[in-house]
Amino acid sequence: MAGLRDMSVIMQVLVALAILVVVLLVGIYTPFSPVAQERDAYDQAVLQRTKLSQEVTQLQVYKQRYAELKQQMDALSKQLETLKTIVPEEKEADEFIRLLQGAASASSVQIRRLKSLAIVPKEYHYEMPFEIQADGPYFNVLDFFSRLSRLSRIINVGDLQFSDPAKAPGGHYPLRPGTTVSGVFTATTYFSKPANTAPAASAAKPGAKN
Repeated sequence: MAGLRDMSVIMQVLVALAILVVVLLVGIYTPFSPVAQERDAYDQAVLQRTKLSQEVTQLQVYKQRYAELKQQMDALSKQLETLKTIVPEEKEADEFIRLLQGAASASSVQIRRLKSLAIVPKEYHYEMPFEIQADGPYFNVLDFFSRLSRLSRIINVGDLQFSDPAKAPGGHYPLRPGTTVSGVFTATTYFSKPANTAPAASAAKPGAKN
């Protein structure tokens, strides 16, 4: 210590700084020292933060993708609901008959006979045909068919045969004034869910009023 005191003030300061540096280096690089442990903890925290930042970035991408997928699912759900209206899962024969009667009433056309036929299975759907006899003024009958084409449920009309109302099958019933034609045709609608293919019960009575 005597030698240190004999040194100049500048040298004493330099020696003190050197000792301080040595102590710091020993504290930093000596395993299990408080400084080394703090340094390791800091490095671990930096690594964990980097990892979490990467995960957050990935999750943000998934979040954006989820929003896009949700919009697509909502759009598809709306399309599915629309398709269920056009081609329902169940037969809903009563609702179909109600639609027919409503279109006939709006056109001042009389439905005389409505007979259900055998259901026809197809690859992706089922056809449900009805044989229908209706009469009325010619242009009213045309309006009736036009209304059928605009209904929410798909209805195809085929096998159409016109005749004189007085000579129509089972034509012994009062006719409305202005009735000029009687038509027999097949109206076919569709559903998608498997069902019994036996004919449904016949509906409507001859001469029934709308």
